[in-house]
Amino acid sequence: MRRPLRQMIVLLGLGCLLAAAPAAPAARAENLIAALSADRVNIESNFTGTRIVVFGEIARDALTVARPEPYDLAVVVSGPEQVVTTRRKGRFMGIWVNRDSETFERVPSFLAVHTTRAPHEMASRTVLERHRIGLRNLNLPIAIASDVPIGDRDNFREAFLRLRVQNGLYQEQTDSIEFLSDSLFRTSVSLPANVPVGEYTVSTYLLRGGALLAQAEQPLTIAKSGFEQFTYRLAYEYSALYGLLAVALAIFTGWLAGVIFRRD
Repeated sequence: MRRPLRQMIVLLGLGCLLAAAPAAPAARAENLIAALSADRVNIESNFTGTRIVVFGEIARDALTVARPEPYDLAVVVSGPEQVVTTRRKGRFMGIWVNRDSETFERVPSFLAVHTTRAPHEMASRTVLERHRIGLRNLNLPIAIASDVPIGDRDNFREAFLRLRVQNGLYQEQTDSIEFLSDSLFRTSVSLPANVPVGEYTVSTYLLRGGALLAQAEQPLTIAKSGFEQFTYRLAYEYSALYGLLAVALAIFTGWLAGVIFRRD
């Protein structure tokens, strides 16, 4: 009888302690709300590029823990991934030819990074690489076995990034996110005339003190429309028919030009 009585006394004591202890407040954190000015961009014959606006709000409540560091934001617009080969020319028997090459996989066809300040000041390299915040933090996995010496691979990486930046397909802009208030923000991302078509991802990251607090993601579709869409689908989905039509059109155009400019 003593053992059950002792257990009952212990349970009653624990119950009294739990009832007397103050209830712990529920954990609260910032919430990130983001949206796009347009979730679809149509490319027509007169397309010369456009801009999309990414805007949003940092939502907080009265129980959010106060933090001494300022908020950092990063907006990353990433296009469809592809396999890309970077080649280096060299002289062979007096002429310039492609010699060494490096093939990268899972490479975004388009990448735009907008941040409130320099990426290396916002978080650790591990966090930046995981979310592709900054061109210098973009991983370029090698697709196949490479014959390029390890010490020379950085040159191919630098050449790849340089060419993409020159073509307007890669861009990085710091101090480009505008705070309209303590919680409202916006930024404008430029899409060049040669922007690839496909399904894009627009990711917005909220950081503070090097830690990722919240993130939001929206889809963006860039597609050809009208006659351009018809030609694009014909070329990629029915390549043989597209080739025959192109040859037939070239023959017909040559014949028609001969008829028009024929001398009697």
